[in-house]
Amino acid sequence: MSRLGKIPVDIPSGVQVKLDGQRLEIKGAKGTVSRVLPPEIKAEVKDGRIHFTPAAEGDTVKALWGLNRMLVFNIIIGVSKGYRRELEIHGVGFKAEVKGKDLQVAAGYSSTRLFKAPQGITFTVENQTRVVIDGIDKELVGQTASEIRKIRKPEPYKGKGIRYLGEHVRRKAGKIAGK
Repeated sequence: MSRLGKIPVDIPSGVQVKLDGQRLEIKGAKGTVSRVLPPEIKAEVKDGRIHFTPAAEGDTVKALWGLNRMLVFNIIIGVSKGYRRELEIHGVGFKAEVKGKDLQVAAGYSSTRLFKAPQGITFTVENQTRVVIDGIDKELVGQTASEIRKIRKPEPYKGKGIRYLGEHVRRKAGKIAGK
């Protein structure tokens, strides 16, 4: 038995869930997301909750049971509250700005890097050194933040680069001249 799969998902007020066979459509204040459940998992909407049950036996079915319950739970949070990830930019001359819907990053290269916004993602830049990524899909928000961070990862000697808000970069001592 999956410990997470057994727990029903509560449907908050303002969120509508429509079940059509194996297809769940969840609509909230921030948008609409649909998800097709695997045939091994059955979903049922009753009493303001979504209940998941396995349709077969086996270890993979148990894993799918808990996984799909959490994915639907994350979708419900996304359409009602949304997800946010923040990045900090450290370094002299390093900055970011929003160009239309896309993000332009100057991170110590000879030219700026333009990062195209995926559909459903919005960028906000506060004082050129803090980038806020908002969206309703938890996975897409995290993946976008990771790809922006890859433009210039924080380096351990001076600490320059793009890092997550609150991320601690372990610093190394530089070379010391010998006698």
